[in-house]
Amino acid sequence: MKIHLLDGTYELFRAHFAMPPMNSPDGRPVAAVRGLMQSFLALLREDDVTHVACAFDHVIESFRNQMFDGYKTGEGTPEELLSQFELAERAVTAMGIVVWPMTEFEADDAIATAAARWAEDDRVSQVIICSPDKDLCQMVSGQDVVCLDRRKKIVTDENGVIEKFGVLPTSIPDYLALVGDAADGIPGVARWGAKGTSTVLSQFSHVEDIPADPAAWNPAPRGAKGLAENLSAAQDEV
Repeated sequence: MKIHLLDGTYELFRAHFAMPPMNSPDGRPVAAVRGLMQSFLALLREDDVTHVACAFDHVIESFRNQMFDGYKTGEGTPEELLSQFELAERAVTAMGIVVWPMTEFEADDAIATAAARWAEDDRVSQVIICSPDKDLCQMVSGQDVVCLDRRKKIVTDENGVIEKFGVLPTSIPDYLALVGDAADGIPGVARWGAKGTSTVLSQFSHVEDIPADPAAWNPAPRGAKGLAENLSAAQDEV
């Protein structure tokens, strides 16, 4: 069997901005929930979709906000969208999908935990993470765990991660820490772009393993000395 893991927060946001405004008979906004249900019903109609779970960021904040002041929050999220989260969770549950409403942790944490768990189950032929979120690429393993961008119909396996980012899936957290991730409010390290980062991480895999002396980087990206200095200055934040 295949396990499909859905990012309910992403899907609800996408539906909100894609659907025209709509209210229930009692005046509550429901357009995002309607769009979400249409999307999920289309998925459930596919022949190989039998075991599905969906995680929601119930409060759009987590323990990471305590660790880093600049981490993403719910600030700026339209009230008419926030008000639909509880209804969305109830609607998805009614569809027979397992729902994980996350509070202290994030939807990504639930999805990653489930992917790791079910990838080890002999009954599971493949875990499909239905999300375009770069963070979740760290969970990809061969073709056993893959990411699916449902909108673009692109499946990313381990070779796809390497082709796209230039690093193994296990190095994705380090890659995003260096390059930055605007979606999560992660600024990255000055001058560490995608090419230089992949060159270094393809050798050392993790930030803490990168030698302080750039002479040990072989091959070394352009401007290696400056990159090493910037990384050293940002060590407490990476």
